[in-house]
Amino acid sequence: MPDINVDAISEQIQAEVQVKQFRDFLTQYNKLSEDCFKHCIWDFTSRTIKNQENACVTNCVEKYTKVTQRVMERFQELQMITNENAVEASKKLGKMPL
Repeated sequence: MPDINVDAISEQIQAEVQVKQFRDFLTQYNKLSEDCFKHCIWDFTSRTIKNQENACVTNCVEKYTKVTQRVMERFQELQMITNENAVEASKKLGKMPL
């Protein structure tokens, strides 16, 4: 029976998770950049960014960041409630000790 190197497998899985997380981050960053650019940058006759465009981009990024943070907080709240309800349901069915 071949020896299984659990540490090597664990390291490989961890590396794959990190790559996926980085890809997800880049996807979100690219989406944010594209959305704010489309919404805020409208003057292509100059190489400089106008004050209005700069303020718009700043507000766009701040709003996106705040909304994303709030969505994650709400998701965590709902996940905790779901887990608590599952525990209570298991207790009622007698499948989990009090």
